[in-house]
Amino acid sequence: MADVGGVAAEHLRSYIERIERLEEEKKGIADDIKEIFAEAKGTGFDVKAMRAVLRLRKMDKADVQEQEYMVDLYKQALGMIEGPGETPDDEADGPAF
Repeated sequence: MADVGGVAAEHLRSYIERIERLEEEKKGIADDIKEIFAEAKGTGFDVKAMRAVLRLRKMDKADVQEQEYMVDLYKQALGMIEGPGETPDDEADGPAF
């Protein structure tokens, strides 16, 4: 890129302008997505849940299962859900010895 006033400068300008156009397109797409979420929210859909579903759809099935397993494991550890073989009465009675 030694030729500042010639071909190298034109290549650089071309790259920069292409990136700027793509950035502008990206902004337009982001605005469109924002409008869709607002429309969905207006019709009663939970946008937070929709975003979670979108994130899960991008993941591999095995990764989704692993993540769900880990979330359930942590929820069990914190007493937020029952573990396998437990019933609500088991927790109320205290530990079984």
